Amino acid sequence: MTISAKDLRGITVATVLPFDEAGAIDWDGYSAVLDHCAKPETTDCVFVNGHAGEATALTDAEKMAVIKRTRAQISPKQPLLAGVVPTGIPDALRQAEMVCEAGADVAVIFPPEALGGGNANTMAAVKMYEHLAKELQMPLSHFQFPIASGFGLATNVLAEIAKIPEVIAVKEGSATLLAYDENRRAIKAADDNTAILPSNFHWFFSQVALGGDGILSGLASLVPGLLKDLWDASENMDLAAMRAANDRLYPVVRAIYGPAPVVDMHTRMKDGLQMMGVIKNAAPRLPLLPQTEAVRDGVRQALIAAEVM
Repeated sequence: MTISAKDLRGITVATVLPFDEAGAIDWDGYSAVLDHCAKPETTDCVFVNGHAGEATALTDAEKMAVIKRTRAQISPKQPLLAGVVPTGIPDALRQAEMVCEAGADVAVIFPPEALGGGNANTMAAVKMYEHLAKELQMPLSHFQFPIASGFGLATNVLAEIAKIPEVIAVKEGSATLLAYDENRRAIKAADDNTAILPSNFHWFFSQVALGGDGILSGLASLVPGLLKDLWDASENMDLAAMRAANDRLYPVVRAIYGPAPVVDMHTRMKDGLQMMGVIKNAAPRLPLLPQTEAVRDGVRQALIAAEVM
């Protein structure tokens, strides 16, 4: 199907990927994860092979298998986005062509290493997207990194990227509320048809209150209904309902994203899915490590407090 920005509105789940005790992909477990988090009544779009899915720990063959199995299981009406984590432009082209062939509707481009280290305010990223758009002729989304990482693009650069017709969305993860609002306003001014998909996990409530086209999060793998309640309340301009949804979401957000290091957030989501009986094994692939019992207990207590377990 032909995908545009309006098709990406709502909740986009960034799927986690379970492994078995030997470290192989647990395909039955992944199918159960999709049954849990990709129901059309809670989830509008599905994003695979991102941070949540431990994409950098997967082989090309595994990543393509994830796309094919996801496309076969989810509703044909749900857009499928797939991560492209390239070393440079040739690698981005190679990966994007593969994800398109495997059945993805949108290639979500992560910034290559050359765009870090002070290059965030240059037009290099714009030139890259112009080249990718010309060569690929498929819907693209930019994956905005936290500003503090050195890979988060500047507001003016994002606005120029948004003008490229093939770029239909920005996954907005700048990790500061000010940067989110500045970027949202500039992108919409440049091209109102570019979808803004907020994913700054500490500020779900604030972001949708400011405005956006949905929520893109790995947390939807664990508690899709809670994020859906927040989104629906924001769409209805119902502040009381937004606050109520956020109060249920709050303990889960703190248990998943609060403990250091934050890079372990998706392992904690899998811990929660294991506790809920969705998957058998929560262990990630190296270089990530299993969580301590104290952290796991925090997740358990948060799920109980949120009344989802």
